[in-house]
Amino acid sequence: MRLGIVRQRYTPFGGAERFVARAMDALAARGVGLCVYTRQWPATAAGTAVEPVICNPFYIGNRWRDAGFARAVKAALARNRPDLVQTHERIDGCDIYRAGDGVHRAWLAARLDSGDPLERLRIAANAYHRYVLDAEARLFADPGLKAVICNSAMVKDDIRAHFDVAPDKLHVIYSAVDPAEFGPAVRERRDTTRRQQGWGDDHVVFLLVGSGYARKGVPAALRALARLPAVARLVVVGRDNHPARYRRLAARVGVADRVVFAGPQRDPRPWYGAADAFVLPTLYDPLPNAVLEALACGLPVVTSTRCGAAERVLAFGAGTASHATDIDAIAAGMHELLDEPTRSERARRAPTAVAEFTPAAMTARLLALYGSLLPTGAGASAR
Repeated sequence: MRLGIVRQRYTPFGGAERFVARAMDALAARGVGLCVYTRQWPATAAGTAVEPVICNPFYIGNRWRDAGFARAVKAALARNRPDLVQTHERIDGCDIYRAGDGVHRAWLAARLDSGDPLERLRIAANAYHRYVLDAEARLFADPGLKAVICNSAMVKDDIRAHFDVAPDKLHVIYSAVDPAEFGPAVRERRDTTRRQQGWGDDHVVFLLVGSGYARKGVPAALRALARLPAVARLVVVGRDNHPARYRRLAARVGVADRVVFAGPQRDPRPWYGAADAFVLPTLYDPLPNAVLEALACGLPVVTSTRCGAAERVLAFGAGTASHATDIDAIAAGMHELLDEPTRSERARRAPTAVAEFTPAAMTARLLALYGSLLPTGAGASAR
């Protein structure tokens, strides 16, 4: 079987790109031929079994960027189409759509719900949002769309709420967490990292991993931290275009000396190992890998109800979830974890919440889906 994967760009810090990389490695090992339609193929991937198909037309601005890439992909598919095409972008004409970015209507609703009047005006005036909404509508209305991979039950519910998609086309397949990468071993450097940061044994360190601080709820986490006693600390790992803005907010709410802005990290595992708990009051996040990784590392979690991983956190008693802008509730969830017995019990439950999300399990589910979509006999090698 030849599988085409459409993903416009890769970044070492992107959750969607990490899903694609893990899926490609696992599928290639199972004998699935892979080609990737993308703007650029990283030099570090040279020599792999993946065939890159470069679709990189000139553009100015994000609307032209996405529209031009979509046209280039469709032209490439018209020349030589794989057995199945799985897009991670909002591009119609493909067989499978992985809704890793969730539903744009739902994301905008979350922003409108939490934003001020100026934010609402900016959203309404932004032509790119109108383009994405139109592309999303075309995608879900495409009669050739065979399946949608939802990375959480929340995303599946959002799609059903906003679009007329047959329920049997919606498949929840969670992202994988490799236990060889994220697990108890991350604590091996715990004491070293904590000493470097000046944290004592009595400090309770909350970790937040995510890029795009506004979306990931960094302001809410800082304000919640300000309501906790001095033993509480916060580490923010990830990229933002305006990091100084959040340092100023930390100073304004009186927690500048209790926050570490570590920036983007190619290997966040030392921070998982040094932390005592994880916090992510995200505005809208279909399934943040960071929460899955934190759970695998044994960290209890405080997150939001619009985080797709919250369904696992709550189902396994590994933490709490509240509205992304409810500072009182976020602070209360964090405060509960200052109690060592409570924190230890939730930490014990955390790995169980993601124990079934192994790379092998994800691959098996993907292959089963691909096999079911191919004509009889053609999917034998995909099983």
